[in-house]
Amino acid sequence: MRNRYIFPVIIYMLTACNNRNSAIHMKDSGVLRDYELVNNWLHLPDGYAMGTPTGLGIDSNGHIFIFSRAGREWTMLMPVPLTPISGKTIHEIDAATGELIHNWGDHFFIMPHGLTVDVNDNIWVTDVALHQVFKFSHQGRLLMTLGEAEKAGCDSAHFNMPTGVAVAKDGSFYVSDGYGNSRVVKFSAEGKYLFEWGTKGGGAGEFDIPHAIELDDNSNVYVADRENCRIQVFDSNGRLLKITGDRHFGNLCSIVFDKNENRLLAVDDMTGMELNHKGSDVIVFDTAGASFSVFGRTGHYSGPVCWYHDIAIDKEGNIYVADLLNGIVQKFKRTGRRF
Repeated sequence: MRNRYIFPVIIYMLTACNNRNSAIHMKDSGVLRDYELVNNWLHLPDGYAMGTPTGLGIDSNGHIFIFSRAGREWTMLMPVPLTPISGKTIHEIDAATGELIHNWGDHFFIMPHGLTVDVNDNIWVTDVALHQVFKFSHQGRLLMTLGEAEKAGCDSAHFNMPTGVAVAKDGSFYVSDGYGNSRVVKFSAEGKYLFEWGTKGGGAGEFDIPHAIELDDNSNVYVADRENCRIQVFDSNGRLLKITGDRHFGNLCSIVFDKNENRLLAVDDMTGMELNHKGSDVIVFDTAGASFSVFGRTGHYSGPVCWYHDIAIDKEGNIYVADLLNGIVQKFKRTGRRF
């Protein structure tokens, strides 16, 4: 690898902390009664080494795709590995049964991050060590590559640790870029650079680690502005429409738009100055995005303290979260009323 990076600094960014009060009870509208944790819902083959999950997406068949690190780990004291992960990194799971359907992605990725499934069931992923974005067919055939392997940059042909992808109805797509850069980049369906917006900072339209990206049915762009603990909403041309934040939020790690009920869900990560993860919440916004309810680290479910890195929702309203601390994907089953 030509570019070794300053990996201890990057790891600090990955676990960057805030000092907010973790005792949370926000505007509870009954959401805690509407979900229950499904224990041990994944039924993988004995000895199957999925590894730490980092990205989630759901296809039109109700299958959940998990992007994972397949046994590879990094710490502050370790440099970034130089070789691709040998194990399978993309896992197709029947969301209803938890059974493994298909897997692929071995000997290709170095540091998996985000995963998106588009309306045509193509799989988009980002690798923050390769500084690249990839589009695959549903079965794993490589269709498109953006960025230059192992070379960081901030121009139309390079990324610096890109984090996520959101794909519009017309096939154009947006990349949140990312840990090294603080921008959103829009491309045509064919992968042609169109334009970008965003700089490093805490002001309106600025980002401090744009960690995930999502679109609603009106093609508005939602960005999880992680270290600023907020969600910024833009139109398809990058014009700022709204900023959603609250003093109780931890670092906003990921977002997903529930198209069935026209609502937004997010996950955060609350940490202390000592880099101790205090837990994550699932944040459920109402249809107007004005009020919200939460469940998770406050202890109102029978699960461990978690660090939710990504979130997905299926057609039945069940929620899936990728937990970095415990190396699992949790499933919360929808049990109660509709919002």
